[in-house]
Amino acid sequence: MGSFDTIPHQPLLQLIGQRIADGKVMELLERYLKSGVMASAKEWQPSEQGTPQGAVISPLLANLYLNPLDHEMARKGYQMVRYADDFVVCARTEEEAQRALAEIAQWVKTAGLTLHPAKTRIVNAADKGGFDFLGYHFEQYRQSGGKKWPRQKSQQKLRENLRAKLSRGRSGSIPQIVAELNPTLKGWYGYFKYSPPGAMQRVDEWVRERTRHIIRRRHKRRGMVKGRERTEYPNAWFAAQGLFSLKAAQAQWLQSLTGNH
Repeated sequence: MGSFDTIPHQPLLQLIGQRIADGKVMELLERYLKSGVMASAKEWQPSEQGTPQGAVISPLLANLYLNPLDHEMARKGYQMVRYADDFVVCARTEEEAQRALAEIAQWVKTAGLTLHPAKTRIVNAADKGGFDFLGYHFEQYRQSGGKKWPRQKSQQKLRENLRAKLSRGRSGSIPQIVAELNPTLKGWYGYFKYSPPGAMQRVDEWVRERTRHIIRRRHKRRGMVKGRERTEYPNAWFAAQGLFSLKAAQAQWLQSLTGNH
């Protein structure tokens, strides 16, 4: 849904006014909504609708404006999962999904919003292909080997963030490199730890292999990483350096859930 761009200001302010009595706060919010956008390098245009993209308060305002939709869908017996203006409605049959979509389309139109033309679709998660939602890919196709895992863009973004820290010719000791890697790895793991163990293992292997490239270059060895580096610098060696392992952290977390210590 494109609610950030199209939320009508007056209905939104009326909803906020039901919860906030401070006139100064309301005035500040109204000024914020009408602050405008830079249409070009020299042209500033006032905002007549929507909330500023990227602003920290925009998701909160979207949640407030779409809160009635949550209650409406629950009242009609639909299970909806929503974060800001992204949501998924779970249905047992295609007919039920079609009815839910019609209900949402009517509500959205009345609220002065628009559904995203590309993202709005009915998907059978049991079919090959599944769907993406909030960084995850969801699919129950019998050959996929899982129900959810990090979507392709999430994996690519992680590797892009790590490549700068793992360039072959970079300086710094291995402990320094590990100290730079760990915060990113821990943050990514914290969100995606609900994925199958294989997704965690692939990240671990990629990070260790890139680090072995750095070590190989420092030993003035040419070419790609070979068995020699994997023997000299096994997984246990990386653990001894303090490198955060997503797979090990996930295994420990899953063990704690079952109570098997």
